[in-house]
Amino acid sequence: MKNIIFALENNGSKYKQIYERFKLFIEQGDLLADEQLPSIRQLADSLHVSRNTTLMAYDQLVAEGYIRGEGRKGYFVNELEAHLFQQGNIPVPSKQTQQVIPISVDFKAGAVDQTNFPLKAWRRISNSVLTLQESFQYGDPFGEICLREQIAAYLLQSRGVKTDPNAIIIGSSTQQMLINLGQILKDDFPSVIVEDPGYDGAKEAFLFHRFTLETLPVDETGADFSQLENTMSRLIYVTPSHQSPIGVSMSISQRQKLIQWVTKRKGYIIEDDYDSEFRYTQQPFPALASIDSTRVIYLGNFSKSFLPGIRLCYMVLPPLLLDRYISQFQYFESTTSLLSQLTMAEFMEEGEWSRHIKRMRLVYKRKMQCIASELRKQFEHHITIIGEQSGLYVLVKVHLNRSEEWLIERASIYGVKVYPTSIYFLENHSAEAIIKLGFSNLTFDEIQEGVKLLKQAWGG
Repeated sequence: MKNIIFALENNGSKYKQIYERFKLFIEQGDLLADEQLPSIRQLADSLHVSRNTTLMAYDQLVAEGYIRGEGRKGYFVNELEAHLFQQGNIPVPSKQTQQVIPISVDFKAGAVDQTNFPLKAWRRISNSVLTLQESFQYGDPFGEICLREQIAAYLLQSRGVKTDPNAIIIGSSTQQMLINLGQILKDDFPSVIVEDPGYDGAKEAFLFHRFTLETLPVDETGADFSQLENTMSRLIYVTPSHQSPIGVSMSISQRQKLIQWVTKRKGYIIEDDYDSEFRYTQQPFPALASIDSTRVIYLGNFSKSFLPGIRLCYMVLPPLLLDRYISQFQYFESTTSLLSQLTMAEFMEEGEWSRHIKRMRLVYKRKMQCIASELRKQFEHHITIIGEQSGLYVLVKVHLNRSEEWLIERASIYGVKVYPTSIYFLENHSAEAIIKLGFSNLTFDEIQEGVKLLKQAWGG
């Protein structure tokens, strides 16, 4: 069978619907033993879903023994005992009898530590901002100059990036910045290189403008630059300080090679420096934009390091792109709150920002040590921890021959919510399931309890 098509419901997991439909085909004899299934790409195209969705469905069928993968040949139906699937032998729980387990520990990445948030200082400054005359206006479409000046000073001190405040654009999120950026780049740069695995929000922003995607493979050892010369693109998006999601940092020599490559091609590097503040083993590497500000578009934000709900992001544009960007967007209103901008500017000027980062670096370092220690204690050699040198989450490669979906569902049965990484992959898929565990908004007790529950759920 080279192709197949059936309707999918809008509500509910598409992966699960595909898995259950193929399972039913096999049990009813519609698919026979040794019959070849459609390829991952063919099935995804015919059902109008992502390749990750169809891969997850096939992985679950393989794990349960319904099908097998034969290298480059594809997937085939296994020989199964017919009597196992006679009517009445397989109990199917109804929706009414399925028990919903409340989540007691949520390893969500993207949250921040609420107990250490500088609420009094932020409230005091935000209240004072409301007395300013400029708070009752619309504000600058590219961001308030007082905040841009503070960001320029901060980038020079912390990241080695020397920039004019007028080259800084303030926005609401990294993804929104990338969509705006794509608007001015798409005519001259029809394709872009993205990390694989990499930040899914960036890929969606590029696809919104119909960029062709090329990939830069990344694993625990770092990015593989060996095939970079074989690509067609002159534009590349990277997360060099803390690769998303793997967590590795690009070495100084790699950064210099990347600068040489983009200079030769007369292109641009989009550097997403989303959480460079939280590195626990050594000082952060200098930003790519500090090496060559003419070929690097620098992105930073306050969501990961301070507060997601503040919706504050910034971008530093090279001179050749700045005029084009201003011309394109000068008649559009700012996408972020004027009050948040004015409050953050004063917060930084008073030194509260630097004190907060210094304090939170220590808090998050201890939490990182806690989750890594507890994972090793509970699972020993059955897992590999990825990315414990920096950031607000870890990846856990699970050596138990279980699919990502199985691990997530088993965890939920024990009241623990964990997160997939398959959404970050395009082609460079991992042979083993990798689970993402955020810890920033959890207490030490919650971290330890959550890992213990994962041990009960997964075994090992």
